[in-house]
Amino acid sequence: MISRSGPLVQSCLNFSEGRRPEVIRQVLLALRAVQGAKLLDVVSDASHNRTVATLVGSPRAVLQSCLAGTGKAIEMIDMNVHTGVHPRIGAMDVIPIVPFSGVGMADCIEIAKELGSLLAKQHNIPVYLYGEAATTPDRKNLAVIQTLQYEKLKLKIREPFYKPDFGPLCLHPTAGAVAVGAREMILFFNVYLSTNDVQVAKQIAKKIRGSSGGLVDVKAIGVSLENNLVQVSTEVTNYHRTPLYMVYDFVEREAAYLGTAITRTEVIGLLPQKALWDVAIRHLKLKDFDASRVLECKINQDEEGIFSYNESPVE
Repeated sequence: MISRSGPLVQSCLNFSEGRRPEVIRQVLLALRAVQGAKLLDVVSDASHNRTVATLVGSPRAVLQSCLAGTGKAIEMIDMNVHTGVHPRIGAMDVIPIVPFSGVGMADCIEIAKELGSLLAKQHNIPVYLYGEAATTPDRKNLAVIQTLQYEKLKLKIREPFYKPDFGPLCLHPTAGAVAVGAREMILFFNVYLSTNDVQVAKQIAKKIRGSSGGLVDVKAIGVSLENNLVQVSTEVTNYHRTPLYMVYDFVEREAAYLGTAITRTEVIGLLPQKALWDVAIRHLKLKDFDASRVLECKINQDEEGIFSYNESPVE
């Protein structure tokens, strides 16, 4: 159990392995070996060839856990033979530090910078800072680096714009690079379509993403997965301003215009209850609804109003 009586941060580590269970298991065991950091959720996807592991714990414990997990990913993942539909630059691809309880963004920025520096020194690997930890406004958006992918970054890393914040001016020979950032909570929301035409998904992704004039808080790509599945993969960077129902309605409308429909959706990682409440309030037309009306919240709340989180098992 984790008590929320002290400062807590969250990290949703993304590492580039979603197909080999033993490699995934070894990285997860390294992450959970640090006392004070709890592994709450794990999602692996073979088509993306990627795993997202959600940690919560004290700032020191999460930092040490991220160091341990990254070390194991560097040891076991070779980017020279890695394939998958998700953009990536390294074995341990992305490590965000997210304020959770009793910690501000300034604290998360310092943790991210310390983590980046330690990773570069311990593993001689280039590290890019992004989000609120970015050293220049041009590098705040992770996509600026990540969409290059491992193969192109290898060629461009010596160019001034792509110079890493820590580490050498060349990729690690097998593990590539790492992006470490500080940011608010992001929701990863994927929408599956009834077509097998990936161009339809790409058209919808272009329409919805903020950089193309769509929803300001949404990043999106259209991808083709195994078994002829087509997906619009989105990141919602501010779910307060752009709730999930708004993303769903946008994709549904554009899909209908293009002659297809939504078959199902999925959330990658964990999400706050409020994100689901917003959907319920919208579609059920609930009035004056808040957490006090949720049975589980009443049952789990202790005398101080502090919630506890159970650790997810790792086999």
